[in-house]
Amino acid sequence: MNFKYYAVLGLLANLLTLANGENARRSENIRYDNCQFSVWKDYDYITEDVHVMVKPEEIHNFLQLLENYEIEQELLIENVQDLIDLEQSYSGSGKFDWTRYYELHEIEQWLDDILLAYPNVTEGFVIGNSYEGRPIRGIKIAHKQDNPGIFIESNIHAREWITSATATWFINELLTSQDYKVRDLAENYNWYIIPVLNVDGFVFSHEQDRLWRKTRQPTSVSYCVGTDPNRNFDSEWMANGGASDSPCEETYAGPQPFSEPETEALAKFLKSIQNEISIYIAFHSYSQLLLSPYGHTEEPPENYDDLLAIGEAFATAIKSLPYETPYRYGSTATTIYVASGSSVDWVYSNFDTVNVAYTIEFRDQGRFGFVLPPAQIIPNCEELMAGMLALVRKSHELDYV
Repeated sequence: MNFKYYAVLGLLANLLTLANGENARRSENIRYDNCQFSVWKDYDYITEDVHVMVKPEEIHNFLQLLENYEIEQELLIENVQDLIDLEQSYSGSGKFDWTRYYELHEIEQWLDDILLAYPNVTEGFVIGNSYEGRPIRGIKIAHKQDNPGIFIESNIHAREWITSATATWFINELLTSQDYKVRDLAENYNWYIIPVLNVDGFVFSHEQDRLWRKTRQPTSVSYCVGTDPNRNFDSEWMANGGASDSPCEETYAGPQPFSEPETEALAKFLKSIQNEISIYIAFHSYSQLLLSPYGHTEEPPENYDDLLAIGEAFATAIKSLPYETPYRYGSTATTIYVASGSSVDWVYSNFDTVNVAYTIEFRDQGRFGFVLPPAQIIPNCEELMAGMLALVRKSHELDYV
């Protein structure tokens, strides 16, 4: 990565509230008057904060801006580049063991090895190609063809490396674990898992810009490249300020729904198997959240009470582990912020067979953010497994699977 950044947390407890329109406008001014910083996490209704990363040469101007608007701030990471350097210093053991983050070609080689090792219960699939021509690969694990299906989409945002690390670990556990609970999960449900959906962005985040989020398709109206693929689905696209129409913004929704080859390919593939899946899960980071529909509105879906019950089971299971990691749960719009055009909302709204759909935001809550140290990969994976066991069990109790 060529740039050296600092990260600053803006604590807006005394400024930003939904009820205060003037203060909300101040936030927009701060965000758009100065393009020298990157928003890591938009304003969170509950924690009342915003996470931003600032270039070192802009620190003085940024802090002056906060002072002018009387906004409190707390430094979280003094030098993000140091974290990136540390992250990339992990050499691992030479085998795929989740002690470091892996590049796309390594993940694809590992997938090939898995498919060769377990030919009777695994099947590879390709949903289509990315803008730059890379295949978007997935794996199906099926012990009985008539099992209810669960779909997991991972790494739709390029910089969220913990998601593909966790997805591959989860695949491995489904195939190798001898724990009877995991065996039940593996053998009585069919799994469709895409470890890296945004393959172009993922490669770019490894080779050029560690903190790249979007796709890599150029836009026709700006020098800025890429679209936020998780704002690009045809589900209340651009509704209620839940995405940006500016190509230079991280949450740019694209020129129209499904403008990105990656989102279009996923939608077409999901339509082809829609009668085979009952649960849809999207892996993201960070914030430690389980988010159900909807993202575009605070109006709850019809089965929201059940989704909350499943969320409680998920969070309780993770909290019970020795790490005692807290997870919040609820709808996207009421738990964190308004976000429209997401994959989870699109699946939930369009497929009658899918009544359980969630975004999981993994570790942490901002101490490391997107640059989660490799030492936390396996603990995060263990938490995901505990949560998934509880999520599927509760979904079964409520007759969704």
